[in-house]
Amino acid sequence: MKQAEAPPDKAWSGPTHAGVKSPAPIVMPDLARRFVVTAARLDHLAPGHPMEPWLRFVARLARAQHVVATTLAPAAALSAEDIARATEARLPPLAADGHQRSPVWRDALTRLLDHLVAPNASVGPNARMGLNAPVGADSSAIPPQGDDLPPATLALIDTLRTADPTTLETLATHFLRGHIPAADTGATVFIVAALQIYFTGSAARLSAADLRLLQERSLCPCCGSPSIAGVITASGIIPGTRYLHCSMCSTAWNHTRTVCVTCAGTRKLSLRGIEDDGGVVKAEVCAECHTYSKLLYQLHDTQLDPVADDLASFGLDLLVSEEGFARHALNPFLLTGDSEDDIG
Repeated sequence: MKQAEAPPDKAWSGPTHAGVKSPAPIVMPDLARRFVVTAARLDHLAPGHPMEPWLRFVARLARAQHVVATTLAPAAALSAEDIARATEARLPPLAADGHQRSPVWRDALTRLLDHLVAPNASVGPNARMGLNAPVGADSSAIPPQGDDLPPATLALIDTLRTADPTTLETLATHFLRGHIPAADTGATVFIVAALQIYFTGSAARLSAADLRLLQERSLCPCCGSPSIAGVITASGIIPGTRYLHCSMCSTAWNHTRTVCVTCAGTRKLSLRGIEDDGGVVKAEVCAECHTYSKLLYQLHDTQLDPVADDLASFGLDLLVSEEGFARHALNPFLLTGDSEDDIG
């Protein structure tokens, strides 16, 4: 999960003529809705899905994120000067290498873990597997739904609860810098969930008017993380606009359609989809750089959610990867660890 590390050398430019309709370049996240909407969407998509146990687990995780985000509400304390300094340098104010993470994100992790093991939280009756195995490719390695979390997962949660701050900060830094040892994949699932709470809460405190799109348009203008998917709008000032959605802070930003998210090429783009899926999710593949990114179409389902629908369309990822295309940036809840290439 690489973030922006160096300032681009080109200034942002927006509409220059008064009265010309243009989509908002940046849309900040709604902390009150971000995680609960993802949970509800996963609950809707899970029944009968080949990855149903994992979708239900991530829905449970999202509900825990919602509780922590709306009660503890951890966030970075950025001054107006900090924000202005970053945007003038054409850097995202919340970039991993651009601001010092507040220790409050670790408080979010503790509260998150506490909520996951609360008596009123459930995953399924036949839980056996933990989270130490890579997830995504093999549903047999996914925790089944049940009344209790799997013993291996509970053990992992206990390990994280008692881990010292240095260990937790190292796990967070490894993820944000794009390198996750395979042995840390299970722990990183929870680290990611806590970081999403922290970064989304931090982004929600900022104003879109104080931010600028980056020259490298594939990266979030708020925190510098890659997008999880692009949503093609069905309403708004200009229906049919593409907004990329940040995988970490949930900020959305406008990105020109029919332009490769990875290399900005336009000559060899095409769409891939799965028959009879309703047309909600497509993969935009680029034959120039041999990468692809997800497109989600609100016209076909106004209730779609970037995190949930991307996760539930993993079958499309498998099909496109078999054609030799690498994904622009992975969903953080489909990590396999081991190398930077694995996680975008």
